[in-house]
Order: sequence, then C-alpha cells, then structure tokens
Amino acid sequence: MAIDAGTGDPLHLSEEAVERLLEEDVRFGDLTTRALGIGGRPGRMRFQARADMVLSGVDEAARLLVRLGAAVTARAPAGCRYGGDAVLLEATGSAAALHAGWKVAQTLMEWASGVASETRAIVDAARVVNPDIAVLCTRKSVPYTRQLACKAVLAGGGDIHRLGLSDTILLFPEHQVFFDPPHDLAAAIARLKRTAPERAVMVEVTSEEDALAAAAAHVDVIQLEKFPPEAVHRLVRRLPRRVDGRPVVAAAGGVTAQNAGAYAKAGADTLVTSAPFFAKPRDIQVTITAL
Repeated sequence: MAIDAGTGDPLHLSEEAVERLLEEDVRFGDLTTRALGIGGRPGRMRFQARADMVLSGVDEAARLLVRLGAAVTARAPAGCRYGGDAVLLEATGSAAALHAGWKVAQTLMEWASGVASETRAIVDAARVVNPDIAVLCTRKSVPYTRQLACKAVLAGGGDIHRLGLSDTILLFPEHQVFFDPPHDLAAAIARLKRTAPERAVMVEVTSEEDALAAAAAHVDVIQLEKFPPEAVHRLVRRLPRRVDGRPVVAAAGGVTAQNAGAYAKAGADTLVTSAPFFAKPRDIQVTITAL
C-alpha cells in the first residue's frame, strides 16, 4: 500500500496511483476525440446521483480530472447521503480532458459509493438496536482496491477491521493445525500474550466450546465465524464473568444489512463483514455539454 508522502495517510492515493487509474483507460490517448478534431473545444461535465446513495470516491475522481487539466467547479462532500439528481461533481475543461476522465471518474464513484452505501445500511440496521455497536470491514477487498475500499467504508460510517496481516493478532483455526499438539488453544493464546504483550489477542472460533475455551484463556476478542444470531445470543449468556470483564464478542461471516439488527440484538459487540466490498454500484448520470 503506497502512503502519500505529503499526507502520511495510508488511505490517501499517491499521485502515482491516480496516474495508474488513468493509464488503464487512456494510456494511448482517445482515438475518437482526436480523430474528430474536437479535443480543444471547451465543455462542462456534471455527475449527478440517479438515486439515493452515500457518496465516496469523489475526491479521487476530482483529482483524476485535475490531473487531466480540467478545473473542478463543484464537489459534494464524501460521506454524506444524496438523493436523485443531486450534483456530486462538476468540472470544466477541454473535450479531450473531459472524455479522458469521464468513465474512470464515473465508474470509480459508482463503485465506491456502492461500498459506502452498503456500509451505511449495515451500520444503520445495527445501531437501531445498539447505538454503540461497531461495524468493521475485513481485508477481503478486491485486490488493488484496498485504499479506495477502506475510504468508502469510513465514508459509510464503518471502520476497518484490519488493513493487513501486520495490523493485529488474529488467531485462526488454520494457524492451529500447525500446533504441536494440534489445537492447543490455551497454549497459543498464552504464547501470543507473552511474545506480543502490548497487542490485543483475537481468536476466530467456529464452535461454542472453542469460544468458551478462548474466554477461559483470557483472550481479548472472540470472533464468531458464521454463528447464527441465536448461537451468538446463547454464547454471550454462557460466557463466564471475569474480574477483567468478558472478551469482546465479534460476529463475523455472513453479516449483512438484513441480519445486522439480529446480531446486535443477540449481544454482539462488533460486527465484522466483507459484504460492502461486493455491493452493487450506485448509478451516477454524467452529462457533458459544450461551452
């Protein structure tokens, strides 16, 4: 993940990353616009929402257009909800610049706004039940989209579970198959607390028995993989009371806007989901006019 040296923000696309987005579509120029001889004529391009959406990707779309020589004349803030016909972005420039940035900017905003809108739907559904519940998105984003996807999640009111493997300690059952003896969960948790004492230890489990064993070993977070809401509720009631409090209970796997409320009602402290990354893009209308 390339961190922009000017901001220090790991989610801010570098200039090289912006350039790569353009290269994919216009590396060799726009044959049609050039052949028509209209590239130097001035125009205006306007992006408008066709339906309700939470906007994301607008900042990157604006940077694309500016990089092509266009001037941004209107830009709606990311992270806000917009209805149909709302103007999201407007720019003026040459026909060559507008046509070169048109589809890249449109597609980027449509896809990112789909991620943001789905995140907001999950957050809203969960917080009707529990206003304090956290909705976290995993690192299971489409390859090479993680920065944009994570920005869209934040725009939608969610947060990031892990940007990558170096972020947090998360013990999976797939780690345990290499233990000697196999599946010695308590020993693994003790080792992690000893070797990384400043880090919280999270464990993903697939059964109530493993969840209770992890709690007994004083794990910090128990991630329940594909537990139905009723199983989450049953486990929360079974967790032993500890002097240091019970571990955080995270429901993961299959969490959507349709069941987020049920998981919140079941007692999950956190919802961990990948669903926003695969959301349907939001439709954005683009109008180009000559000036």
